[in-house]
Order: sequence, then C-alpha cells, then structure tokens
Amino acid sequence: MQTPHVKNLGFQLLLAAVITPLLFAQNATTPAVNSTVTPAAFPVTITVDAAKPVGPWKPIYRFFGADEPNYATMTDGKKLIAELGALRPGEVYFRAHNLLTTGNGTAHYKWGSTNAYTEDAAGKPVYNWTILDQIFDTYHAAGIKPYVEIGFMPQALSLHPEPYEHHWKPGDPYSDIYGGWTSPPKDYDKWAELIYQWAKHCVDRYGMAEVSTWYWEVWNESNAGGGKGYWGGTPAQYDKLYDYSAAAVRRAIPNAKIGGADTASDGGQWSRNFIQHCLTGNNSATGQTGAPLDFFSFHAKGTTPNMYQGHLRMGLGGQLNTINRGFTIAASYPQTKPLPIVIGESDPDGCAACTSDALRAYRAGTIYPSYTAACIAREFELADRLGVNIEGALTWAFEFENESYFFGQRVLATNGIDLPILDLFRMYTKLDGQRLAVNSTAGLSVDSIMRSGVRGAPDVSALATLAPGKLCVLAWHYHDDDVPGPAANVTLNLTGLPAGFTQATLTEYRIDDTHSNSFTAWKNMGSPENPTPEQYAQLEKAGQLQQFSPPSTFSLTGNSTSLQFTLPRQSVSLFVLNWNTPPLQNPGLKPAP
Repeated sequence: MQTPHVKNLGFQLLLAAVITPLLFAQNATTPAVNSTVTPAAFPVTITVDAAKPVGPWKPIYRFFGADEPNYATMTDGKKLIAELGALRPGEVYFRAHNLLTTGNGTAHYKWGSTNAYTEDAAGKPVYNWTILDQIFDTYHAAGIKPYVEIGFMPQALSLHPEPYEHHWKPGDPYSDIYGGWTSPPKDYDKWAELIYQWAKHCVDRYGMAEVSTWYWEVWNESNAGGGKGYWGGTPAQYDKLYDYSAAAVRRAIPNAKIGGADTASDGGQWSRNFIQHCLTGNNSATGQTGAPLDFFSFHAKGTTPNMYQGHLRMGLGGQLNTINRGFTIAASYPQTKPLPIVIGESDPDGCAACTSDALRAYRAGTIYPSYTAACIAREFELADRLGVNIEGALTWAFEFENESYFFGQRVLATNGIDLPILDLFRMYTKLDGQRLAVNSTAGLSVDSIMRSGVRGAPDVSALATLAPGKLCVLAWHYHDDDVPGPAANVTLNLTGLPAGFTQATLTEYRIDDTHSNSFTAWKNMGSPENPTPEQYAQLEKAGQLQQFSPPSTFSLTGNSTSLQFTLPRQSVSLFVLNWNTPPLQNPGLKPAP
C-alpha cells in the first residue's frame, strides 16, 4: 500500500492522525472473463469550493417502490421496510402498484392484490380494507408514508374484466401481464365513490394531518395504453379517470397532494396534453375548468443493459436524456415549472425482472451504486439548469420473498441481506445543507454523458454538501462497461473552508468489493444457497455501510486542505468532516456494524 499524502496549505495538519484512514486501497474491481490485467492507476484532482454553494441538498433518494405491494407485509419485506424507514424517519415514501387489484393478497412477479372492492349479487359495492390496512400499517410502523398510486381496476368495476389475473414469469412475453385490471371503469361514479371511501378510511385510520402529507397519484404509465400497456383506455378516458379520482380524494382530504401521471418515459406530447388538460381542460367530474396538479411525475430508465464484447454494458446516458426531456416539459409551463417533480421510477434498466441472469446480476454488486451516485448528481445539475423543482427520484426496487440468494431481480436486499445499493442511500443520509461547487479533472459533463454515455474515459467526480460544522464529499468512479479498469488516485482539494474550521474529525465510508458488500462476502463463502446461521450473520454484517478505516482527528488553520485516496472502478467513497466538536478520545472506533 502506498503512504497517503496530505498537503499542508499554509497550516499544520497532524499527519499521524490521518495516515490510517487515507491509506490507498487496492483495486477491488470484479475480474472480467476477458481480462486478467488491471492497468496502473491514473491521477485525478477533485476540487470542492465550500465558499460556493450551488443550491440546497434535497434528499431525493428517499422514494422507493415496487409492482408487488404484498411483499411489504412478509417477513423479509417487513425487515426491509424498516430499514428504508430508518433512512429518514417520517420522510421516506413508498409507491406500489396493484393497491386496488382484485385477489386474495398472494404476490408473484408483477402482481399483487388487496380485494378492496367487490360487489354483491345486486351490484352493490362491498369495501374491504383489511389487506390495504396491513400494507399501510406496515409502512406507518416503519415511519414510511405512502406514495399512493390509485390503481388498478377492481375486477367488478372493469369494463373488460377477462382475463384478469396473469401468471407471468421472467422469460415470458411482457405483453402477457395485461388484463382486465388495466381497463377503464364501467361506472365512473362507482369508481369515484371507491376512491372517496378509501381516502376517508385513511383519514379515519391515520388522521387528516398525516394523510395530507401523502402523495396521491392516479394510475401508472397511462400513456402506454390502447390495450398494449398499463392503461387499457384512451387518453380522454384517462383524463376522465384523473378528474373523478382527484375530485374524490379532495372530497375526503381537502389538502391532498394530487398529481401524476407517472408516464412511461417522459411522456412526450402525451404529458403535455395531460398538463394542458389539468390547466385548461373541461373537468368531467366537476364541470369546471382544469384539475388539481400538485406535483408532476414521469419515469426515467437507463438504456437497457446488454452484453457487449463478453461483458455487461450499462446506459447512464439514456436515463439522463429522459430526465432532461421530462424536466424540459415541466419547465415549459409557468404553472408547472415550480411544482415538485418526482421521477416516479428511476432505474438503470426498464424491466430488471425481464432480463437474463447475466444482465440483471449487476444489481447485487458495486456497479449499481456507482451508477446511481453518478446519476443523482446529474439530476440536480439538470434541474438547476432548467430551473425546475426536483423532489424525488424513486428507486423501483424492493425484494422478493424466498428467492435464491443474490438472484438480482430489481431488489435492494436478498433474503433479508442488504445489497450495496442500500448502503449508498445510507451514505446520502449523512449529507445535509447546501450543495457545493465541484470540479473534477476526470468528471464527464452531463452533456457528454447524454450524448455518448460513459463508454470511453470513466466518470470520476463528487457531490459535496456543507452544513454548520459538517462538510461531506461523496466521490464515485463509474463506467458503463463492467470490466476491470485502472483505479483513480484522487487528490481532493477542499477550499473556501469556513472560519472556525480549526479541528476536524474525518470519517470515510466505502462501497467497493471488500466494503459494504454482502455479495462479495457470499461468493467468498462459496455462494451457499442455504447459509448457516453463522454465515447469515456474517452476510448481514457485510451488507451494512462500513467505514474504510477508523475516524481520525486533525487540527489546521487557514481555509483549505487536501487529501489523497485511491478509488477503484465501480466504487463510492463518502468523506465526512465534522469540526468544532470534541476531539476523539479513541481514534480506533469500530466500523459501523
């Protein structure tokens, strides 16, 4: 290992206290089948100017969701829900499909149900909130709020009810999933009364103040319609559904946050038509002009991963292009430009459950968090450029109960074992305050990534925040191609440090092949399909966010400093500097479990 180097820019730095945390790490990139030699490391300089805030840090990562709502109430699902809620208690949101779908609550791929609405022999509505209450109670107990997706169509209300439940599995044609649950209602008044009774029930159960903080969003990807997608009706029928749904929710919750339309991709002209309807269209439910639109939402996926010259290739540029188009649509109207924007499904691929084992396996390793770190930073950059108000980037991933370990199907955890991506979100919980100006000699511009992806030089850059007494720098080393590459020898220059920064505690957290990585730990065990209790405990520990080395204390004078570290390809490091706090009495603190 190489000895770290800490520059003294006009002040004294206690070298002995920082040698341990800044030791250069060995390159831990996962070996590729077509290469055994990793090139030598290359130099990178990242400069963070603490005197130049560029905008507020917003915890946009705190949104999650999945097709299958019922997994949240199962053993591993409850465990994961609790971990998501712990990221930011009372501020995390969860979005799920199938909240009104007819069935017995059994979950399988792209399916779930609650049986909230049936009809008796005379056609009279029968409401049953039992399964819905179990789902929302699980969220509530974990400090999570519902991002309520109003859908899908109960069988008794469906205009075209048969066939209804699908039994799709990976490898089947994706079109096989669509059935009577995608249909418009045969009676819009009955539909509206269902939504009103549901919203009213939520008020009775959780209180008006609480449900007024939820998001209420109508349907999913309704631009993918005409019987070939999630909406089996026309755009006009969707506008009518939206009008009736919004009016029903507002009747029960006057201050409800209502919006949409969570389109497939940015929605293009369909989204513009929807916005125009909300602004100036005739409201089918009220007879008035326009409909409530309190937030704007669309989906953004990366270019579908593929095998390229024997290795996995991702597509960050595709996702950023979609985000840019969606932001541009919102910015086109003075009424929508200031609205909160939620990227309602924000993911590296469009359908992880549809791809082969080789293509979806990336979700278990480190390329997923390094991709996401690079993406979220550019989401802020694009929002700043267009002057729009990004509120959330919803990760469409959760867990599947009782599947093979590390199978990779759009998951954050496997059999109760956390994956590296979840540790990136834990890193984000430590950021606060204002985002700072960052310059990297190896950081790609957002325009370059949108144009060409990350296919040539890698993207090595950082996102930094400053709050009273704390500066955080989250650095990543990302490439679309999942092959070995040289590590980055990074010099991190911190300039414009505030007055009073005289003594700081430095802590580095790391996600790489040997830190915060349960997948590597599992492979090192021989990939057991039935881990022993001792092995399972080791995997649980390996899945938690880990410090790269014990925290250290150093003293300084002046307004700048410099640190050096090595960042392997497809890894993420977070540096947290706290100052004006008591010095560490025991620099050898144990890493977080």
